Amino acid sequence: MEAMQSLVTNIQGLSSSGDISHLHVLLKQAQESLYSESTRLLPVLDQLDPATHSLGYLYILEACSSGSISKEQASALVLPIARFINSCVAEQIRLQPDKFISVCKRFKDHVMLLEAPLRGVAPMLTAIRKIQTSSEHLTSLHPEFLLLCLLSKSYKVGYSVLDDDIFEVVTSPMTSFNAIAVEAYKKHILVSLIHNWNFCTSLPKYTSSVCQRNLKNYCQPYIELAHCYVSGKIVHLEAMVDRHKEKYENDNNLGLVKQVLSSQYKRNIQRLTQTYLTLSLQDIANSVQLNSAKEAEMHVLQMIEDGQIFATINQKDGMVRFLEDPEQYKTCHMIEHIDSSIQRIMALSRKLTAIDENISTDPLFLSKTGRERQRFDFDDYDGVPQKFNI
Repeated sequence: MEAMQSLVTNIQGLSSSGDISHLHVLLKQAQESLYSESTRLLPVLDQLDPATHSLGYLYILEACSSGSISKEQASALVLPIARFINSCVAEQIRLQPDKFISVCKRFKDHVMLLEAPLRGVAPMLTAIRKIQTSSEHLTSLHPEFLLLCLLSKSYKVGYSVLDDDIFEVVTSPMTSFNAIAVEAYKKHILVSLIHNWNFCTSLPKYTSSVCQRNLKNYCQPYIELAHCYVSGKIVHLEAMVDRHKEKYENDNNLGLVKQVLSSQYKRNIQRLTQTYLTLSLQDIANSVQLNSAKEAEMHVLQMIEDGQIFATINQKDGMVRFLEDPEQYKTCHMIEHIDSSIQRIMALSRKLTAIDENISTDPLFLSKTGRERQRFDFDDYDGVPQKFNI
């Protein structure tokens, strides 16, 4: 352990003097010895301050949390990792983002092993903010954080991240077909039906040819579900779900499919508002094929609460009166909302303009599209105009 103690001394000295670059080199050279000593590294962390020695702390923490661990070991590691995430300096951990992300993902695994997902929610949110260069940046920690939010039922905390406008996403060209694209497209169909009550099965023009040729073949039950949903016939939709229930269940999408069924009722109720001014709850139940007037009332009340329709219910005679949108767009709150929306659109416009300018002047892009202008030297031009015979 003499070599390890020497490394700790270097971490303490170089971190205090601010020579992080030299420290980074030493830590890279010591990686193999750190992994070989991984089972004995946890006590070493007591000699370091996660705020002052963030980079060194990260290397040692990543090594001692590697490999499979027991429930007891997970319990011992959760607190040091959470303390590190909360205290570390963003500038230092961004020198080794892969290690930081690896530590955070293991932290998520540890709290799940301990069946305590709530313990991981706040530290993981902090980790996202520290690894992000801006709130517009989507990181690989986002899905890990949102999973903990779902498991701990911390929905509002998760929504705070989903509400961010994301403009920076790491992508790669799809040169070969893969399962990630298939699963993403399946969920895209289902979420679009739930949220937008509609889905367009035609793919955008910029979709890779590999994707356009193969994607629909692997997602046929979902595409059929979308077509059936748009028809508005709940009986046909239920039959479609029953027919492909095993497939949806194997894909772990049956819960979303059930939400699609529920949203079909809401969509059909919303369409009634375009035709009728008043309608009884029983008529609504008959029109959208609900089991009872009481069930129709529950759907209508939920839609009113969510702002999906504007209506009043007369409890005495069971009549629903559909109303126009009462918003007059002249309150202070609405003016602030409109101004905020305008600012977001302007920010997006500036972002797109900057991206367009960067791409249009990128030599690699221009060479691939055949639009790069040929460059000439002064000597390429004749000093005297040539005479041509016509």
